[in-house]
Amino acid sequence: MNGLVIGLAAAGIIFLLLSFFLKDRSRLLEKEVEELSMQFLQETYQLKKQIKVLEEELLIGPPVPLSHEGSPAAEETASINEILKNQVISLYYQGTKIDDIAKQSSLSLSQVQYILTPYMNQREG
Repeated sequence: MNGLVIGLAAAGIIFLLLSFFLKDRSRLLEKEVEELSMQFLQETYQLKKQIKVLEEELLIGPPVPLSHEGSPAAEETASINEILKNQVISLYYQGTKIDDIAKQSSLSLSQVQYILTPYMNQREG
């Protein structure tokens, strides 16, 4: 009986010493999961940053043509809403006179003419 107790105590000491020298697999898994989550967060941050840059580029809009740059109508027209421009073009194609379009849209005659310049050339040609 004493031999059994001594044998179990020796086995316990051996297992205790082995536990210090063996690598803990759960710690390795925790470390890998932590590294993966950090990598995921970094990639998500990078993607959000790229999306923000693209959104800013899309909001800038097309540049004003160089041939009309500097004219008062070009500077005023740059600030006109796209919906209003589309309305002016639509009224023009419906046959509405330019003076009437200017009154309906509350734009100046020069602004309406500037908006319709490319469309007047198409209609004449």
